Amino acid sequence: MDQQKLRTLVFEKTGVKIDVDDPVFALVALNEAVLEEAVQRHVERIDAASAALARLAGGAAPAQDGHGHGHVHGETPPPGYVPTPSSGPVRPIATQSAPITARELRLLGAAAGVAIATALIVLGGQAAFGKSGLSAEQARALEKAERIERALRQLDPKLRAQLPAELQK
Repeated sequence: MDQQKLRTLVFEKTGVKIDVDDPVFALVALNEAVLEEAVQRHVERIDAASAALARLAGGAAPAQDGHGHGHVHGETPPPGYVPTPSSGPVRPIATQSAPITARELRLLGAAAGVAIATALIVLGGQAAFGKSGLSAEQARALEKAERIERALRQLDPKLRAQLPAELQK
């Protein structure tokens, strides 16, 4: 960890000057230690998974040294290392899945059903308990207009044709 480089970087990005004795560097060192340990665990797990995959695929798994690292071709494997024999043709690993699975379709159908049912309940509630939004005067005017419309439909067609002209006067 280059403290001078970190100090310069912090100053360039934030304008804050920190001293090499600043406690923030203790946190940086602690972070490096924790990160190194986590990386080492992941490397060991990846090496173990690679070895298991190689055995499943019928190939020889790389031998592990005392630090969990595999040996590369050209290196001498440790004593007692026996490669796993091939157990026939290697099956390909599926790398793609169906765009939508049957389970997802069922969930989408259920969600659509719930959405429709909810919308119907809301609209029913509004119709049952909601007000029309018209004032009493407006409601009376609409009723009067409906009565006039019914009366006009019952008039003689000739008289009905003359009515718009008479209303214009």
